[in-house]
Amino acid sequence: MARPLSPLLPSTRQRLDALFAGADAEAAERLLTHECGYNLPLVGDWAPEEIARLRLSALKVSGGDLDRLREAVALAKVDWRDLLMWAGFGHDASAHERWMPRGDTKAEDPAPGRDDEEAALG
Repeated sequence: MARPLSPLLPSTRQRLDALFAGADAEAAERLLTHECGYNLPLVGDWAPEEIARLRLSALKVSGGDLDRLREAVALAKVDWRDLLMWAGFGHDASAHERWMPRGDTKAEDPAPGRDDEEAALG
């Protein structure tokens, strides 16, 4: 029997709403609830808070772009550990809790390991 869908936690909803609006927000929510949850490999009996780590990873790398969100979810379906690394959440199990989208959603965090000055220089 298929496991029921896991609704978004309030913390995930807050970040989704900061990145997406209108029809895009609805599409992003659908994508996360239907395709980025208990259907992922090796997730099994995870708590909703553990699922949120994967969903926040996908939101972070999306930068507010639905195509990038789809790409992130597709990666999670293959190996969600790669998604955690892409988002910068792979080495710290609570890093996703501290992440909040910036006001300019198209300018996400610089690449891991680069400081702000280096990122500004390109």
